[in-house]
Amino acid sequence: MTVILLFLLGVLGIAGWWLSHQGLMSKPWLESGPDTIKAGRDRLGASQIKLGLGVFLAVVGSLFALFISAFFMRAAYPDWQTVPTPRIIWLSTGLLILGSVLLQRSVYAARNGDRGTLKTGLALGALATLGFLTAQLLAWRELSSSGYSLTSNPANGYFYMITAVHGLHILGGLIALGLVVSDAWTDAPIERLIRRSELCATYWHFLLLIWLIVLFVLIGWANALITACDHC
Repeated sequence: MTVILLFLLGVLGIAGWWLSHQGLMSKPWLESGPDTIKAGRDRLGASQIKLGLGVFLAVVGSLFALFISAFFMRAAYPDWQTVPTPRIIWLSTGLLILGSVLLQRSVYAARNGDRGTLKTGLALGALATLGFLTAQLLAWRELSSSGYSLTSNPANGYFYMITAVHGLHILGGLIALGLVVSDAWTDAPIERLIRRSELCATYWHFLLLIWLIVLFVLIGWANALITACDHC
């Protein structure tokens, strides 16, 4: 339970830090002049979107915290058999890291007005993420063909469930990313591209963090760390 509390505090801390850097405390309605008022309204709308994303990420983090909590509680029973880690999991992890890096590079390109690099980064980031999902499906197939079916052991069910929920969040992010790619190829205003690419990159970074924590739990390193701490 201590691990879960630390996880939740970490998620809330990250969300709070990120929101504090998004200009949410600005007061655009106090600005004067037609141009500054319009710009202030645009910033207010952007801040509301960022706030919505921050709240959503906090909810997603809490959801995975509950999954991990249930995982640890169920793993305490004697019928629990740890699922072996398919090697392709490491490839999928590398692809997700690559996708996150490429989307961050796209943000820098958008800020610099480099539409060519922006398009390339967004497209390659989407391809890397699709590769991650494909590798996850291949990992499921490998486990299933090796006898680790969904219902053969409780540990198997948790493995499939947690990775599936994470994959669904990635898939939802790809839909949003597709809209950004479409904007980039139709020469949308650079301000909109900057804002949307930043939101996508933030979402990818967060899901990458969630995945690394989930992987740490699923392969048994978290249990080993807890056991080592208990003997300290």
